[in-house]
Amino acid sequence: MFDHTSRYYPIPTATMTLPDGRTVVYVKRRFVPDRRRAQVIAEVLVTENERVDLITARTLGDPLQFWRICDSNSELNPFDLVTEPGRRIRVTLPEP
Repeated sequence: MFDHTSRYYPIPTATMTLPDGRTVVYVKRRFVPDRRRAQVIAEVLVTENERVDLITARTLGDPLQFWRICDSNSELNPFDLVTEPGRRIRVTLPEP
């Protein structure tokens, strides 16, 4: 259902039957990994006009993996990671 690089890839799906008889398939809830247990591979100092996709491309090799950096820093909105120049953001390995 999802590409293997998606944050939703390992999440199971479920089905629900609506009152009109239609069946809907949905992805169950995704729990964000505990960032305190993650192995830090880099810390990045946010500079003026920084972009999270560029940080992700530099550190993880794939700008679409920005959600991993969001998880590592307990941010839901990727734009919030780079609004404050001077902030240090963590880049971590995914949980095994």
